[in-house]
Amino acid sequence: MAAATTRKPTLVQSVIAQLTVEHAKTAVFWYVVYYRALALWRHVRARGISASVSGLYLALVKRVFAVVLLIPSARRKVKAELDTVTLDLETKLAPPHPSLPRALTLPAEGLSSEALSEALTALSAMPNTQWEDGRVSGAVYHGGEEMGKVWTEAMSKFIVSNPLHCDVFPGVRKMDSEVVSMCLSLFNSPLPTSAIDEAGGAGTTTSGGTESILMACKAYRDRARIERGITEPEMIVPLSAHAAFEKASQYFKMKIHFIPVDRETRKVNLKLVKRAINPNTIMLVGSAPNFPDGAIDDIAGLSKLALKYNLALHVDCCLGSFLVPFLEKAGYPSDPFDFRVPGVTSISCDTHKYGFAPKGSSVIMYRSKALRKYQYSVTTTWPGGVYATPSIAGSRPGAVIAGAWASMHKMGVDGYTSSCREIVGAAKQIVLGIRKDFPELKVLGDPLVSVVAFESVDEEVPVYEVGDKMGGLGWHLNALQSPPALHIACTRLTVPVVSDFLRDLRIAVDEVKASTEKGKGSMVMLYGLGSSSAVGPGLVEQLASRYMDVLYA
Repeated sequence: MAAATTRKPTLVQSVIAQLTVEHAKTAVFWYVVYYRALALWRHVRARGISASVSGLYLALVKRVFAVVLLIPSARRKVKAELDTVTLDLETKLAPPHPSLPRALTLPAEGLSSEALSEALTALSAMPNTQWEDGRVSGAVYHGGEEMGKVWTEAMSKFIVSNPLHCDVFPGVRKMDSEVVSMCLSLFNSPLPTSAIDEAGGAGTTTSGGTESILMACKAYRDRARIERGITEPEMIVPLSAHAAFEKASQYFKMKIHFIPVDRETRKVNLKLVKRAINPNTIMLVGSAPNFPDGAIDDIAGLSKLALKYNLALHVDCCLGSFLVPFLEKAGYPSDPFDFRVPGVTSISCDTHKYGFAPKGSSVIMYRSKALRKYQYSVTTTWPGGVYATPSIAGSRPGAVIAGAWASMHKMGVDGYTSSCREIVGAAKQIVLGIRKDFPELKVLGDPLVSVVAFESVDEEVPVYEVGDKMGGLGWHLNALQSPPALHIACTRLTVPVVSDFLRDLRIAVDEVKASTEKGKGSMVMLYGLGSSSAVGPGLVEQLASRYMDVLYA
């Protein structure tokens, strides 16, 4: 049989093939150019020219700073400075105990019950900020001595329980679901009548506000990918929103646009939110209230945007928790914030704050089960069997759930209403006191809940200096940025010491005005460093990492 002959392509065929390849290359090139240009346009439109240029500048400075650290002499100098600060932090945060040596390895023999009890007593007696005196901003949301007894009883009965094994611990499953249902009811969500009822709200418990926020972001990311094919999701978040949203952005590869707040009201600027919306936007965020200055964002306004553009709207009510729902009952003004606002699709609420539950207790709520399902993690091919969890954790402490359930039943509507009246009343006394007697200071916004933030309006009274002076007087206040300010988050412990706070604030302000030496305090040094130079933020980032290293020293 004769071998088959291969025909050479004609000149025309060669030209056509070459043109096709060239056209394909050109098409790919211009597609990449278009894609990048569109992404750049959306970025600049969302953030504005000034903020975009500033962000680019900071990114370049950070890169240059990293390159400079490659130079041995510069790296040694920076390291020496950071080592000095780290050792100082270790002295303050991890001092050696006078009678207990560091336990760096397991003891050769287990301790007796008596020796263990003595060690625990010694550790609990280590010097600390006297939070019992009400001089700590937030941090300790104490429900009183009687609530402590409730925790002890509830948690002791479920100390080994784990809701991952609901068939083994049915009581914990019941309490877990009821904590969620009570919160849904509190935030005015209709409740489903059964497990197959698709109407009504849904939710899960989590380990805290950060996890609740992470879960909402994860759910909306997955929903957008599955239902709308969005592979590069973006969220629009007020600059005043909790840092957990930026953590979610890092964890889940979601681009985040921070929107400035109004200088006077401290609410997010809705016009800038609208400008930032694009086809990759999957969610909007509002706070009720925000952490820095206690303002409640215009949730109704955000709702209109969410409905118009078919977006999710998450309301972070972790700090407001069991205060905001009771404002009206306690006789105080409030703003719309819950599921009665039609565009709200999820709410995070910390039961371990003003709900007075044990630490490690929060709830994430959704308008429907259809939304909640995107939060779940389900693995069906694991050799160990089907593995499904509602949130990040696998095993969870059932004892904390029992403590939350017991706390909520102990307080009831009347207890939380009374608590709200006292705590918010204390915050309002502080607002009135500052506005009346401190011309050097200005309260930020119009605080409706428990947080009161104030900045300095007198050049002779830098606010971080005031913070350091208050620290010397035994107060532990939060330092804020953008603008430089301080805040106190009132708790039940704050209620009896409002007059002490205002008295000591007057002393601190007067001392700062009279002082000729400024810039020595730790608050001034840390937050001043961040804005002192272009490399300041990079140094603060490294200092923060060193701080966390010290915690495990």
